[in-house]
Amino acid sequence: MMDRFLRFTLALVLVAVAARVPSASAEQADREKPIHYQADTGDVNVQTKVGTLLGNVILTQGTLTIRADKIVFRQNADNSVSATAWGNPITFREKRDQVDEYYEGVAQRAEYDGQKRFLELFDRALLRKGADEIRSNYISYNAETEFFKAEGRPDTRPAAAGEPPLGARVRGVFQPQKDANKDDKTGKNGKAPAAPPKPNPPAPLKPEGALSTEPGK
Repeated sequence: MMDRFLRFTLALVLVAVAARVPSASAEQADREKPIHYQADTGDVNVQTKVGTLLGNVILTQGTLTIRADKIVFRQNADNSVSATAWGNPITFREKRDQVDEYYEGVAQRAEYDGQKRFLELFDRALLRKGADEIRSNYISYNAETEFFKAEGRPDTRPAAAGEPPLGARVRGVFQPQKDANKDDKTGKNGKAPAAPPKPNPPAPLKPEGALSTEPGK
């Protein structure tokens, strides 16, 4: 009887511990997924897991997607993928950790280290995280820490017709954040809350008996 009670108690403890362990986020779990690739032509070594893909290249692993004209990639020992991509432009997309949101990159060239989860974008680069974005000729992004760095580097080629030159500048925009402390001014629907009803003025006091001025009373 005691053994059954101990086993039952241990099972409850294990269930409680399992409930506290957070599930792996989509981006961290990408390396557990297979690597898919397609292109017009390709030279892939099945033994070394290294390949070169040319023409309309699409490389995916879980939530990670890279589109480019050319990609040189490899499968790392931890099953993550590392790649160098060239295009006009290349696009990079992957889900952020613990958030139902993606970060996206656009550039002429990209270097991605899947083991470190570190992305570098070169030449006319754009990094977008949700509604926030930054533009420069060099941007790096660490998906583990969500820290980015941008450097103003000169353009490597003249701007095309109708294309504004970027130059050695860094440009970006942060959207306004929602402030939960504004509830004292506006309601949940953005409308000012109704004013509290004014209390009724107190009724005049009525004496229990009027004071008589007639004699004898």
